[in-house]
Amino acid sequence: MKQFAQPIRFGIATSGCLIAYFLILSLFNLHTNIFFSLFNGVITGFGIYEAIKYFKLKNPDSFDYGKGFTAGLVTGFVATLVFTIFFALYSTELNGLFLEQLSTAWFKDYKSFEGIVFFTVAIMGFATSVVLTLSFMQLFKTSRNLKKKLVNHH
Repeated sequence: MKQFAQPIRFGIATSGCLIAYFLILSLFNLHTNIFFSLFNGVITGFGIYEAIKYFKLKNPDSFDYGKGFTAGLVTGFVATLVFTIFFALYSTELNGLFLEQLSTAWFKDYKSFEGIVFFTVAIMGFATSVVLTLSFMQLFKTSRNLKKKLVNHH
């Protein structure tokens, strides 16, 4: 459990940034423009990158691909889960008109529009977390090429 404490903290901090960004957008009535949600990937990516980097700095001897990957996924999944819960509460309790404003056409055509939106928010966050973690681990993984070259030269 101790190995998950740091990624969970980074995930909570990342979700805080996502929530703050969303609320700032809502102050300017831009939170219904889906284009601005693209920046959520940047925020999530930064959180995952920093979590893996910090994990590697704190555990340089025991760091490997699996542990770094786990740290990134836990960070991204916690951030996504907390943000999705906030998003669901915001759109159902704090601003009941938000989902209708988000997409008037979808709201009229689908009876379970709320569920579709919450599911989409969660899936986008989870997918972003997996892809960015895989990408960042290419930067942080230990290369085995040097070991192979040294063995071949001796």
